Amino acid sequence: MKAHWDKVYSSRPITPITQLGWYELLPTPSLTLIERCALDKKDAILDVGTGATTLLHALLEQGYQNIVALDISEIALGIARTEMGSKYATYIHWIVDDITNPTRISELPEIALWHDRAVFHFFTDDQQRQNYYSALLRVLRPGGYVIIATFAIGGATKCSGLNVRNYDKEALIQFLGPDFRIVDSMDYLYQMPSGDLRPYVYTLFQRKKTT
Repeated sequence: MKAHWDKVYSSRPITPITQLGWYELLPTPSLTLIERCALDKKDAILDVGTGATTLLHALLEQGYQNIVALDISEIALGIARTEMGSKYATYIHWIVDDITNPTRISELPEIALWHDRAVFHFFTDDQQRQNYYSALLRVLRPGGYVIIATFAIGGATKCSGLNVRNYDKEALIQFLGPDFRIVDSMDYLYQMPSGDLRPYVYTLFQRKKTT
């Protein structure tokens, strides 16, 4: 998968970042759910599969001070740093790692929020999903929050040439299991730069505190 995403992001500047099929000028659904978490501005936020997101810049603008950007593609993170500019990029902790076979996220202290827009649905293999879940449990503090956004049931079954696994709220509840409670969810119709529409499901969970 690393080779695939390196190739995708290596196509720039032939394909501008703003024309990638998942580009958002303003990540409104994510920001709405993050606001629900009522985090302290110093709480650690992990963005899984950063790619070409504009979320990091938006979070810095809102005063968040402890942001980790993770992607399997070093090329993607390099572009993200360049797009942000040195004024902002130095405030981000950048990590190249495979979330289904992680070697570096164990370096992190416990995080308060795990944010994943359109990464989890690429993991169609059960072992990948289990490894993802194990990584989540390893770094998310008790009481911490999880935002997962995927292609919705009935939506597109491929993205960037790769197969995806579609979800609804109930399927994500089942995946995360009894250690998490659902806080909020929303259906969202995303308009791609091409004008095509992609239905997403956004979910916000909280990890239950140990007793």
